[in-house]
Amino acid sequence: MTTLALAAAGAAWAPAARAQETPATVAAVSTPPTNSALDSLLFYQLLIGEIEVRNGKPDNAFQLMLDAARRTRDEQLFRRAVDIALQARAGEDALAATRAWRTSVPDSLDALRMQLQILVALNRLPDTAEPLRSLIARTPDPARPALIASLPRFFQRSNDPKAVLKLIEEVLQPYAAVPATRTAALTATGRATLAAGDGARALALAKEAHANDPAAPGPALLALELMSKQPEAEAIVVSHLAAPGHEPALRQAYARALTQAQRFADAITQLETVTRLQPELPAPWLTLGALHLELRHAGPAEAALQRYVQLVQGSGTPSTSDSSDDDDDADDEGVPAAGGTGAGLVEAWLMLAQTAELRGDFPAAEAYLARVDNPQRALEVQTRRATLLARQGKLKEARELVQRVPERNPEDARAKVFAEAQVLREVKQWGDAYEVLDQASKRFTDDNELLYEQAMMAEKLGRMDQMERLLRRVIELKPDNHNAYNALGYSLADRSQRLGEARELIRKALDLAPGDPFITDSLGWVEYRLGNGEEAARLLRQAYATRPDTEIAAHLGEVLWVLGRQDEALRVWREGKTRDASNDVLRETLARLKPDL
Repeated sequence: MTTLALAAAGAAWAPAARAQETPATVAAVSTPPTNSALDSLLFYQLLIGEIEVRNGKPDNAFQLMLDAARRTRDEQLFRRAVDIALQARAGEDALAATRAWRTSVPDSLDALRMQLQILVALNRLPDTAEPLRSLIARTPDPARPALIASLPRFFQRSNDPKAVLKLIEEVLQPYAAVPATRTAALTATGRATLAAGDGARALALAKEAHANDPAAPGPALLALELMSKQPEAEAIVVSHLAAPGHEPALRQAYARALTQAQRFADAITQLETVTRLQPELPAPWLTLGALHLELRHAGPAEAALQRYVQLVQGSGTPSTSDSSDDDDDADDEGVPAAGGTGAGLVEAWLMLAQTAELRGDFPAAEAYLARVDNPQRALEVQTRRATLLARQGKLKEARELVQRVPERNPEDARAKVFAEAQVLREVKQWGDAYEVLDQASKRFTDDNELLYEQAMMAEKLGRMDQMERLLRRVIELKPDNHNAYNALGYSLADRSQRLGEARELIRKALDLAPGDPFITDSLGWVEYRLGNGEEAARLLRQAYATRPDTEIAAHLGEVLWVLGRQDEALRVWREGKTRDASNDVLRETLARLKPDL
């Protein structure tokens, strides 16, 4: 990374650290105001320096500015000299200026911060130890924990994370023994340890930091980063959230982590708490609506999304930086009036259209779509409209609607292919969808996403050899495509073919996407086919707890039924049927086993 780029990135760190200082802290380190040292000679020296910058002579400008800074001991002039050197990509000159700055103004924390930024930019990590120790030692007591906690972020662009860890451990050793800074030091070391690739030790440090101060948010935030690879870390987050006085933002971050892990039901629980405690915040309502929609909870999704729209439009809260607020009166159909074209509102209108579609209220869905006035989302809007038409039996008009969307570039044409195939899939026109994708694959050769979708349609048509050939080509093109491994493994398991190979394919998928509930479902299904009923039930319960999907419910119910746990199986099937009674896998399962639902 260039000196200029890293110095600019590091500049964000210094104000953040200063922002933690209390008024008393600021008073303790501020100096009394003095009269300006600007006289006619200095004025002309500075003017000439700036002219030299504009004339493309940064070396001359740097020398003039540094000389003026030394004579006046003015921190603004030292900062300007550093800026000139950085703009000229003269890292050594910038470093020399910071040293002169520290000599002239020994108490300057800004000089220390700037020197550190430049040393990191120059990849001179060992040289950062002295200024780093000085910066921590000179930072006022109330601001010191925040500074310590920020250190790993300051060094995050270093190309040697293990060296960073060693540095931070050495510098923070004395502060880990002091009660006031112990939690911050442990947390910072934990973050550096995680960056160095040692998740197990990072977890141990997070546990120790949390035990030292259960109310501190730092260990919980570190635990959030660890959750995907170290599931035990979640206990730290849960413990912190159970204590009074925690930051509501941390609960939202926890909900995001749960969403990324596809634990939608758990994420909904957290967001419902957030919206109860802070009902005036728009963003959690939008996410809550999206998660309910993902689980096909049309009523709760619509209520949450309507609340989001009301908050954004009614209070003037922008949905994004470029959005506007408008009238939030409802029209005769009970749909809030249009207003605002920010990304948040656009997402809300599109999702509200889907909730109305789930309810079978096509006019309301169209009314929501009419509120989206964003050319960049035109294809998405037309795809939803086309789906509404297709569901009403107007398939020809639906396909024409998508095909008429203008194509500005090849990516637009590709997106239209996926959109048309999606409309056809929605109404189970597998053959037509396959043909659309097959024709497109001739134009977009070796497009792994197109090939994958085509494989899925081949499976629907019973062309299993073709499906396997396409999926193996996807894996060849993109060896880390977990969906392809999972689809192939599940297909083999579902047909009770080559079960050993199916298990290996699914395990490979799970290695690539740990915790994915659909892959866990596949693994449970192959264990069932192998005759390992208890292991299958364990895996399927785990998948269903993470993602209560109707297809997973069908599989779990069947395994429980075969194991003789009929009551539990009936409960799971009823839950799945409530969510999506039209699901093909569930319908086939119930038709085959004939339970009394």
